[in-house]
Amino acid sequence: MPNNNNIDGIIEQLSQLPPLSSLTVDQQRQQAELLFGAGSCAEGVTFEAANLASVSGLWAIPTDARPDFVLLYLHGGGYSFGSARAYRPFTSQLAARSRIRTLCIDYRLAPEHPFPAAVEDALDVYRALLENGVNAEHLVLAGDSAGGGLCMALMLAAKAAGLPLPAAAVVMSPWVDMAQTGESWNLQKTRDPLLGPVAGKTLMADTYLQGAEPLNPLASPLYGDLRSLPPVLIQVGSRECLLDDSTRLASRLASAEVAVQLDVWPGMIHVFQTMSDQLEEARRALDQISAFLLRHLGEDVS
Repeated sequence: MPNNNNIDGIIEQLSQLPPLSSLTVDQQRQQAELLFGAGSCAEGVTFEAANLASVSGLWAIPTDARPDFVLLYLHGGGYSFGSARAYRPFTSQLAARSRIRTLCIDYRLAPEHPFPAAVEDALDVYRALLENGVNAEHLVLAGDSAGGGLCMALMLAAKAAGLPLPAAAVVMSPWVDMAQTGESWNLQKTRDPLLGPVAGKTLMADTYLQGAEPLNPLASPLYGDLRSLPPVLIQVGSRECLLDDSTRLASRLASAEVAVQLDVWPGMIHVFQTMSDQLEEARRALDQISAFLLRHLGEDVS
């Protein structure tokens, strides 16, 4: 991530990156590996290779991990880039703060593996964790951007499959509307250095969907039956194209009588939480995520 220690400097650096629409998929993946892999890994966290239901990934394991708890993390990247390896700095920060073993998986990516491949992989891993003895009451989810949308889709798929649901979920700037109907796509396009350049374009959605219905709830969980889901924390920056995805998701969850907490962080940009080396706001957001997850796992966080 950029090395400035203030949001304006970070925005300036990110604004100089080539827009996603100008890059091939391979170039997008290379850029994402450099951006997300540049952060600091938390001290006292080790990594172990994982393979569940033929889906690979990485465990981030803090030295003082609570033995029974598991956090399943679903990375962002528009469903076409991002990896467990690139997300090691971020997942280690989450693991260290919460003292929860954190599994980030390499779900299949588009365009090679379009929708619903990512949902299938996430559900297979979730089911495998349960079959391997993880109690759903001790299992929590988190994800950013497309990974946040995938968290919501996973819970809908798990509910449809009759599986017990996790104790809670945290979604950061979740992409939950493939039709991109939120007004913030237009209102924030000049303020969002990451997604602003693709505002008004459906390149990312088209790459993932490849002709599938954009309003399918497993692609766009905003349109799904959200009843009976566990508590959800939504974090989003105020200057994001995906702001309306978060606010509308919070409204839909509340209408479905799901306990939801929406926090809009003033002046923050897309997935600012990954910039904890630079931003005090990111560090506070990570602390909030940890406290939320532990509270719903029944741990005293006072």
